[in-house]
Amino acid sequence: MSAEGDRTPKLLIVVRLAAFLKRLAVGRALRSEELHERLLPKRLALPIFASDPLSSVAYATQEIFLVLTLAGLAYLSLATWVAVAVVVLLAVVVVSYRQVVTAYPAGGGSYTVASENFGPNTGLVVAAALLVDYVMTVAVSIASGVDNVISAFPALHEHRVGLAVGFVVLLAVVNLRGVRESGRVFAVPTYLFIGAVLVMCAVGLVRWAAGDPPVAESAAASVTPAPGYAQLSGAALALLLLRAFSSGCTALTGVEAISNGVPAFRPPKARNAAATLALMGVAAIAMFGGVTALALISGVHITSDPCLLGGGGPGCAVRPERTVIAQLAAAVFGGPASVGFFAVQAVTALVLILAANTAFNGFPLLASLLARHRYLPLQLHTRGDRLAFSNGIIALAMIAVVLLWAFQASVTGLIHLYILGVFTSFTLSQAGMVRHWNRTLAAEPDPALRRRHRVARAVNAVGAAATGLVLVIVLVTKFAEGAYLAVAAGLLLWLTMRGIRRHYDAVAAELAVTDAATQSAAPGRLFTIVLVARIDAPTLRAIGYARAFRPGHVEAVTVAIDRDESRALAAEWDARGIGVPLKVLDSPYREVARPLTTYVSSIPRRSPRDVVTVVIPEYIVGRWWENLLHNKTSLWLRSRLTLITGVVVVSVPWQLASSHVLTLRPVGRAPGAVRRGEPDPRYAADGDDAALP
Repeated sequence: MSAEGDRTPKLLIVVRLAAFLKRLAVGRALRSEELHERLLPKRLALPIFASDPLSSVAYATQEIFLVLTLAGLAYLSLATWVAVAVVVLLAVVVVSYRQVVTAYPAGGGSYTVASENFGPNTGLVVAAALLVDYVMTVAVSIASGVDNVISAFPALHEHRVGLAVGFVVLLAVVNLRGVRESGRVFAVPTYLFIGAVLVMCAVGLVRWAAGDPPVAESAAASVTPAPGYAQLSGAALALLLLRAFSSGCTALTGVEAISNGVPAFRPPKARNAAATLALMGVAAIAMFGGVTALALISGVHITSDPCLLGGGGPGCAVRPERTVIAQLAAAVFGGPASVGFFAVQAVTALVLILAANTAFNGFPLLASLLARHRYLPLQLHTRGDRLAFSNGIIALAMIAVVLLWAFQASVTGLIHLYILGVFTSFTLSQAGMVRHWNRTLAAEPDPALRRRHRVARAVNAVGAAATGLVLVIVLVTKFAEGAYLAVAAGLLLWLTMRGIRRHYDAVAAELAVTDAATQSAAPGRLFTIVLVARIDAPTLRAIGYARAFRPGHVEAVTVAIDRDESRALAAEWDARGIGVPLKVLDSPYREVARPLTTYVSSIPRRSPRDVVTVVIPEYIVGRWWENLLHNKTSLWLRSRLTLITGVVVVSVPWQLASSHVLTLRPVGRAPGAVRRGEPDPRYAADGDDAALP
């Protein structure tokens, strides 16, 4: 057997193995008609769309403590009032977004509300803020999850970035399998986390009520105030409290995701989405309040700088601290070696990593809507094999990986870029809802409905005022610490989206039909040119193809790079009696493209109604390295000729013997294969797909 024959089965195995691995990771392709079967019941919608706000209780309390302990232990008692303010704000936002879900059941959330009530530019502000926040959700959730893994296994501290990147890739693959599948994967860990945290809080509070309060491992440790934070009072103390409050507001991230994803719910969509929002709000408030109370009771001490805790000591800068959740689990269940501790840490780390799934659903949905409105590339509006917005999922994963690598997967470094975007969307969407109710009231005569609308307007007005205040606080307290990067990213994205829309609008105007009769009129004459380098079978096939159209004029053209070779070609051409005139273009500087494009472009100028068709013979090869040896000139000429108005370029393929390896493809194509440019195996044997540029 020939060497070629030996390689063919191996190549076939590799191709089929790659297809098998893809299907193993992503799953079988789904038909478009199956989309309605992917709609979510409430039990799956909660972990899919609410895993971020539910999981944020694992670090929201910790972020409050990290800020307050900058000034020493005496200020930790203020955590109670900060937590109460966060709980009130969370309740207001949840109730406000229930109004959004009811009024705009088609989805789009804050972006739709702001666009319809304040115009597209304001809508783009919200969209840019949300897209940035979704990226930060992935980065912060993954980094926090890795922190909890390291709390249980400190030896993994050196592999922080690698773990974070691996988790992002894993989440992307799961989401590429489809929304419903990701819901099934994430449902159990999310519900286990809710149960574990509530049980831990209940046991700890019962012990406290019985006179045996749990004691955290850091309760006896002293905390040295950070430089410049000793003996705060007046404006300095108020600023510290505002910083703690803005950090604790991370508990609100992801609340808007349900309003973005209303179309993914089962009917009645708006009612189910509103019920899921309410359930999420109740669970998040209960867990956040319980964790904060238990942290104060058990005396948890944690600092952003480990050297401030317990007097520092050698190696303090690289000493990993256990998270608040980890210290509470150890205190309640009997130490860091107890089963309860590892159970809480396991579900906490898992749900924090899976919390990024909120962004993996919200980002592609919002990006798809923006792409449909021509603010982002149209590819983001296309569903993949599993009816998920695959391009959006992949884009989000890539950006998050870069961010985690740049900040070394540090929650403290990333948290300052966080929540600014989400409160921008909160504020503008609630203000938009006030305007929506004003218009609705102006056209509503029914007194009962008017009363209901007034109540809804009051709820949204309170929400707009509260979130607007928080937005100002976050901007002031976090701007210099890194939030300016989020502002810059949002501004750049806003400008980019406007530029993309201008481009699409300009292209649409340029392609618009202004005079249908003129546009569809037949050309005056077909002028066909066949490019000739030598007389061989591909050239003769191209000549035959050109003549089959019976054009008004057909000729062969060659460029005289070597004059002796050109004279020999012309002599052979005449001797063979091919029947098509051969035109030789002089090229004193041994160029191919310039003489040819000059000649071709002169034809439409002489007769504007003529259409010039340039026919190029092209070899079809089967090995990647053969492409380096063939077709380079034809590809270059095609790229230049297509820029000339009134010129059509046609490739006539000639399959070399090696091209048969292109037929070794899995039979059948998944939905979306045509869009992705995957060749049809039914025609691969003829080289048609392979001949495409």
